[in-house]
Amino acid sequence: MLTRKQHELLRFIQARLEESGISPSFEEMKEALDLKSKSGVHRLISALEERGFIRRLPNRARALEVLRQPDDTGSKAPRPSAANSNHGVPPLQAPRRAVEAANDVIEIPLHGRIAAGVPIEALEGQSTLPVPAALLGSGEHYALEVSGDSMIEAGILDGDFALVKRTNAARDGEIVVALIRGEEATLKYLRREAGMVRLDPANAAYEPQIYGPDEVEVQGKLAGLLRRYN
Repeated sequence: MLTRKQHELLRFIQARLEESGISPSFEEMKEALDLKSKSGVHRLISALEERGFIRRLPNRARALEVLRQPDDTGSKAPRPSAANSNHGVPPLQAPRRAVEAANDVIEIPLHGRIAAGVPIEALEGQSTLPVPAALLGSGEHYALEVSGDSMIEAGILDGDFALVKRTNAARDGEIVVALIRGEEATLKYLRREAGMVRLDPANAAYEPQIYGPDEVEVQGKLAGLLRRYN
């Protein structure tokens, strides 16, 4: 048996998943259920999780999965009032498509800025960036904010977020994150010639950068881009 608020929250989460593919935020759940604090939402979610009705998806932005319907279908919890929610709450139904859509958003580490021009320091940070999983594929990924214009002919602009697959190996012609002399990082095409490593820009205004093989370490290769329009 679920309490009235547990049942109400389960239906609200299910409705939002079916509508948008993304589970509601704690603030939205607090407002929809007319609770005084987010701690009440945490308690309700923990209770539903313990009873096997939902589960939290790790490393995913705002992601909850509805696992099953309550057994006591004879009673219905009241819907959130119109004053607290702009969304109607339909009866609970199987959330297969909604769950799949929710799984399409994951969070990856955001490690500061990377140069697409003169190399700058790659800053380590604690932030994360929500990313559509379709842009990533398999493997471990992280994001870097692009600074500079040396890759504009490859469609990589200042302020873009480079989505990088973590790897130490790359083929000639791939766009990589290259750590130079253990201090500076840059985003460039990788080329190897005559025992040297050449980092090529995608902007005719810039010259290639040539280094010894022991001066450059590949730290990942470009998997995708995110761009914000303000």
